[in-house]
Amino acid sequence: MKLREATAELHSKAEKMEFNQRMFRGELSTDEYANYLHQQLAIFDAIESQSRTYPTLNRVDNIKVDLLELNSSLDVTGSLLPSTLEYANHIASLSEKERLPHVYLNYLALAYGGQMMKTKVPGSGKMYDFENMQEAVGSIRAIQRDEWADEVNKGFQFIINIADELQNNTGSNS
Repeated sequence: MKLREATAELHSKAEKMEFNQRMFRGELSTDEYANYLHQQLAIFDAIESQSRTYPTLNRVDNIKVDLLELNSSLDVTGSLLPSTLEYANHIASLSEKERLPHVYLNYLALAYGGQMMKTKVPGSGKMYDFENMQEAVGSIRAIQRDEWADEVNKGFQFIINIADELQNNTGSNS
């Protein structure tokens, strides 16, 4: 089965999470979005800290620019959710090759869905800016493997858990 088909169910579930829907509708407060960025910073730092394969994809610096623009601390230690810590630790436990499914999942999410989100979030959304979008997507597509489905689905489950925890922490449990 193709990777996209094998991950479609959890992909759809992740997109439909209330927190993600609120972000897409432009309903997040600056603080809620900054908290989301803190979670993203931990995830991308875990991916990028030992991976030098695709430096043009790196997001950590862009996320820090977004956090500074929102007047939010760059110290994420106290603001990480248990689900984010679990995902970051999972990624950190993988070899560079084993991290590739998470590169696929997280960077393509920013390259595609993120382009719609960029106009809906507080601040300028530098996290979603790639120097050369076509090259960034092409570099991921060139390494994409159907056998990544199980690991990509693990990543989606972590993302679902993070979105659920973010929503539960907002006080806006609709």
